[in-house]
Amino acid sequence: MTLQNLTRDDPAHDALEAYLESLALVERLHRLLLDVIKDEFERLGIIDINAVQALLLFNIGENEVTAGELKSRGYYQGSNVSYNLKKLVDTGYMHHKRCNVDRRAVRVRLTAQGRRIRTVVATLFERHVTVLRGRGLAGGTGFEDVNRSLRRLERFWAEQIRYIY
Repeated sequence: MTLQNLTRDDPAHDALEAYLESLALVERLHRLLLDVIKDEFERLGIIDINAVQALLLFNIGENEVTAGELKSRGYYQGSNVSYNLKKLVDTGYMHHKRCNVDRRAVRVRLTAQGRRIRTVVATLFERHVTVLRGRGLAGGTGFEDVNRSLRRLERFWAEQIRYIY
């Protein structure tokens, strides 16, 4: 089934177009989020960390995790997690230590400096919610409905990956 093979009056055509639009929106939203964080950091004069690294710090929060857990818990979406972890350790935003159980694994957690960056990002998000609520865009069940749909899509994609192997 491709868009070329479907007629406009076929319900599958509309579903496929909506699905493709959702995919594009998810990707654009993630990139825009990184741009919003980057702009906030530029405004504050924070230049030694990028938006991807800041979002990683925000997502880790008070947890202590291994590099492998970062992806499985959804804290990190990129492919270069090792580079970013090393950079965050080198710049003093994260502590690292060898795992007692598996000496090959390294556990990481935020330093005080990392927690300050996390607070900057959290404050930015809180400010967004305040503005969105003031404009009537964050009330009711709007975000809950979007989140429910995105969780269903996440489960579907996870199932697709599992069935490949």
